[in-house]
Amino acid sequence: MSMDAYRGFVMFLMTAEILRFEQISESRPASSFWRFLASQQSHVPWFGCSLHDLIQPSFSFLVGVALPYSIASQVAHGDQSGPMFGRALRRALTLILLGIFLRSINHEQTNFTFEDTLTQIGLGYPFLFLLGFGSVRMGWTALAVILVGYWLAFILYPLPGPHFSYETVGVPTDWPYHLTGLGAHFNKNSNLAWAFDTWFLNLFPREKPFVDNGGGYATLSFIPTLGTMLLGLQAGRWLRAGLPQRAVLKRFAIAGVIGLAAGWLLTVMGVAPSIKRIWTPGWVLFSGGWCFLLLALFYYLIDVRQWRGWAFPLVVIGMNSIAIYCLSHLIDHFIMDSFRIHFGASIFRVFGEAYEPLVSGGLTLLVFWLILYWMYKRKLFIRV
Repeated sequence: MSMDAYRGFVMFLMTAEILRFEQISESRPASSFWRFLASQQSHVPWFGCSLHDLIQPSFSFLVGVALPYSIASQVAHGDQSGPMFGRALRRALTLILLGIFLRSINHEQTNFTFEDTLTQIGLGYPFLFLLGFGSVRMGWTALAVILVGYWLAFILYPLPGPHFSYETVGVPTDWPYHLTGLGAHFNKNSNLAWAFDTWFLNLFPREKPFVDNGGGYATLSFIPTLGTMLLGLQAGRWLRAGLPQRAVLKRFAIAGVIGLAAGWLLTVMGVAPSIKRIWTPGWVLFSGGWCFLLLALFYYLIDVRQWRGWAFPLVVIGMNSIAIYCLSHLIDHFIMDSFRIHFGASIFRVFGEAYEPLVSGGLTLLVFWLILYWMYKRKLFIRV
């Protein structure tokens, strides 16, 4: 249940973007409360971490946590490894196609992009599935190879020359987040992953040639994202190992602290700065540390202390994570427009114009949850 609640918490954070705290903060510039909430509901420009930045790594981490349970269930039903891997490939392809479909909404043609959560998980899932049959040592070895290999590939890619124009790739010349020295190999839209996408993404039909990603996100991030999923795989193995609950919590806590410390150390040393947008090795460790600690918190409250009632709304969301992911991308504006049509635009201004985003978003979230609750009561769970 702790896994479902944690997943529900993550999906709630994602859909809660609709509350638009930043817009409220702009209307209340003197309020440090709304300014703080707005900062936690948006991604950091490049370095560092906000609560919002932990959504994608948490979702990826939980894919790994769930895998040992999925494999054990299939084996218990007598499934063979060949058909099981075939289903894993189909699941991966479905995730990739669903991610592209959702990212193509409001575009004039298919938007072939592979940096969003679903496509990133889909690209790495077949490798995760195969490693799920390997030993624990193999899993840790694969993680080390991914982190060191990805870091080395970035370091070996040559830095842009002195006449390189960052403005041509969507980065202001005076952008304050670029590093010098070793860290310069991870600068925005001038790194290995950006270079790969300027070739790879232009192999697909596009509305216009790909030059840069505005946020600096990249297709190749699926490789270190696999590292995040491998951390989750290890957490899932610990959960299924029959260990005492205190031992499980201890391992989660130790892994979390080590991950945070290692990610922070790599950042301050300038070796592998923690950058979510290109999923650096430092980010894998830092965000992975947070994922271990968050899972430990949910595990302690729900499975150890048996405090479960408060988590039920999150469980309803977490057990239909694909459904809420699609709902939030497809019908949010339809719901808001329906409220305006049937109840008048003033319904969103009941607390004043400044809080209109909060009311409109809150009502939409309520409708989302009621849909999921209806599905939960009827045991309708969308699986990929």
